[in-house]
Amino acid sequence: MKNTVTLVGFVGNDPEVRETKSDATITNISLATTRSFKDSEGERQQETEWHRITCFNGIGKCVAEHVTKGAMIMVTGRIHYTKWTDDKNVTRYGCEIIAEQVDFLSKAKAKPAD
Repeated sequence: MKNTVTLVGFVGNDPEVRETKSDATITNISLATTRSFKDSEGERQQETEWHRITCFNGIGKCVAEHVTKGAMIMVTGRIHYTKWTDDKNVTRYGCEIIAEQVDFLSKAKAKPAD
């Protein structure tokens, strides 16, 4: 049995970095993937999905240093589901990709000068 996912897409935010009490580095980014398809009437459609990516320690530090919003990356990792109870006693669920490898495919496009 194997839990592996590979995503190629554009980063939706600059990396958010935090450190745990045990000095582990955790870096989070969002990643947009888009698929094109034809609907039932033959019209071309696009559908974008957003993925939460979590990177730990060395991978996280590298992503924080080299990735910015708009960059294209490839993430290989595993799907991780979480379940918790919020402060109103409602059960919540979440899904994220735990990155095991991140490849930098292109830098973010430069913003035009003012």
